[in-house]
Formats: sequence, structure tokens, C-alpha cells
Amino acid sequence: MEIYLDHAATTYVDERVKESMDKYFSDEYGNPGSFNTVGLRAKNAMDESRETISKILNCTPQEIIFTGSGTESINLAIKGFVRANKSKGNHIITQKTEHEAVLETCHYLEKEEGLKVTYLDVDEFGLIKLDELEKEITKETILVSIMYANNEIGTVQNIKEISEICKKHKIKFHTDACQAAGYLDINVQNLGIDLMSLNGSKLYGPKGIGLLYVKKGTMLKPIIHGGGQEFGLRSGTENIPYIVGFAKALEIAQREKDVEVMRLINLRDYLINNVLENIPKTFLNGHPSSRLPNNANITFLDVEGEAIMLMMNEYGICASSGSACTSKSLDPSHVILAIGLPYEAAHGSIRFTLGKKTTKEGIDKLLKVLPGIIEYLRQVSPVNLSLKDMGK
Repeated sequence: MEIYLDHAATTYVDERVKESMDKYFSDEYGNPGSFNTVGLRAKNAMDESRETISKILNCTPQEIIFTGSGTESINLAIKGFVRANKSKGNHIITQKTEHEAVLETCHYLEKEEGLKVTYLDVDEFGLIKLDELEKEITKETILVSIMYANNEIGTVQNIKEISEICKKHKIKFHTDACQAAGYLDINVQNLGIDLMSLNGSKLYGPKGIGLLYVKKGTMLKPIIHGGGQEFGLRSGTENIPYIVGFAKALEIAQREKDVEVMRLINLRDYLINNVLENIPKTFLNGHPSSRLPNNANITFLDVEGEAIMLMMNEYGICASSGSACTSKSLDPSHVILAIGLPYEAAHGSIRFTLGKKTTKEGIDKLLKVLPGIIEYLRQVSPVNLSLKDMGK
């Protein structure tokens, strides 16, 4: 039995989503930019999807820009905003635990375009300190970009409070909400945000589709040029089957959210409590309560996360030692380091992320084999740390 506990990396496509997409690959194949019957049917499908999503986000359809991924959405939000608003200032604020899509975009703009970026520290749970955010705001600050929920440790930021600070100082606020969409409130009016990035692959939709919510009056410059699709902000023929699938996935996620969130919280806490009680020298990373309902990031002292993953994989258990986007790197997680853990501890962190097909039986199998895996790896490990060394 394969047990998939890596839903923060990606999810399978829900069968209902796949069914909604199928006819747009072959039967309804038109280009929505073509002024003919076939093209108009494709445009209607895209418009209906945009309308569906706008109702979920509580915005207008014109405030939704379809992109090719969450990463592209983030690039459009940050690069597009910075380039359109250079006359207003040249400073933005983010945090050290952002996804690489944000961090690498900021590094690029620093190097190539002279942007000034402040990277906020986080506390031991991965939360930014609101007073430090406000203290870093200057007359040159034009944008704050803080992710809604962390993709590695699951910590959920105080988005509403951050938005209030930004409004107070008349600064625009962007959030990467890719991990949050299936589990948290994404009503943009409730959150008070100006820009929000989402993608399909984290909520049982197709890979290769994302969107950017752009509040009316927020000025952006496109980063992809061409025929001027997506209200002039993202050129290229729209991917109709993926747009339809994204809308369907988001619709299902919102409709089933309340029941699924409670189910996942129970399974998540069952997993966390059993691991911490039955395997010595372990601790939870991220906030104990303000965290995603499906995320359990646990450090196992004295062992390598990659070795744990490989041995679990032999039992058909799939998890992760950090972000899938940086899985080829041997460096420890920048998120784990940012919350104050040393390199040795960061190397021993495993991210378990649950999903729709996760069952108690699957968690029980993990709990049955995991203690033996950790015991074996510790026997051959030259490292011998203690919880006291970690401040635990």
C-alpha cells in the first residue's frame, strides 16, 4: 500500500476536476481570442471559470489574471509591481521563510534593478513580529510580500493584521497563498490584500496553472509580452482546460473545506502526538496551533532527513525533507534555519503533509515502521544531540 504524505509538494487531480477538463482538450479546442463560434465557446468557458473564482475570492472577474503557475504569479506580482511603481519608491519587505519563488525574485531585483529588500526575521514558530514589520517601513517602501501559510512548517501568518499595517502606511500587500487555498479563508475582502498568488496543483487541480488576484487600481507591468491577453498583463493563448480545471478544483475545495479541515486536523494531531510520545529526541516545527491542518513538520535529532525518506520509501511511504522545489539541494532548509535551529537539526527534519486519501490506517502504518527506521539510523550516526541543545 502506497501512503502519500507529500501533498504540500503536489496533489493528484480530483476525478471531478478531470471530468470538467476533458472536453476542452479535443472537442472544445478553440482559442478564446478567435472571433468565431469555436473560439467564442472557449471564451465562454474561460469567462465562466473566472466568474466562479471571483465569487470564491469575493472580487470582480477583471481582478483575476490567469498564469502558468504559482511561481509565475509571484513573479508578476513582485516584478510587475516594482517596475510599475518605481517613481513611488524602491524598497520592499518580505520574510526569510518565504518560498524560493519570492526570495529568488527579490534577489534578482536587488542584483539587476537595484531594488532594496528587507528580509524580516521570524520567531521560533515562524511568525514575523508585527512591530518589526512596521519599524522597517520607510518612505521608500512600496510593497510588503508575506506568505499566508508556510509550505514547509505550515505556520499561518497574521494576514489581516499585516494588511492593516500596510493600509495604515498606504503600502500595497501581496501574499503567496498557494498552500492556503484548500484550507483557509481566501476572501480577499476579509483579508484586506492587494495581490494574491494561487495555483492549481496544491488543491487537486492540474499542474501548470495559477492566478494572480490584482485589486482594482493596483498598477502592474507585464513580465511576458505578446498579444496582450489577460487584460494586457499576461500574454499567451490561455490554457482553457487547465483554467476550467482550476476553477472546478477551487470550487470543490471551498465547498468541502469545513469537513475536510476537521478530518485532517484530527489525523495530523494523531500523527504528531504519537511520534513525539513514542520516538525520543523529536519535536514539532512551526506554530503548535496556528498552522495548516494537514502539515506536520518534525525534527528527528541525530539522523539525516534524506536517509529517513529513503527508508520510508522502501515501505511505500512518501514524504519530504523540505520544499520539493529545492529537493535536489543538499543544503538544509532555509526555513528550519530561520526559526533558529542549527544545521545538524535542520538536516533531520521531515515534512508530512496529509490529503484527501490519507487515512488512519495509513498513519498507523507510518507509526509502526518509523520508530525502527529512526532507531536504526541513530545506531550508525556519529551525531549525538539532545533536546536541551535545541532549547526544547
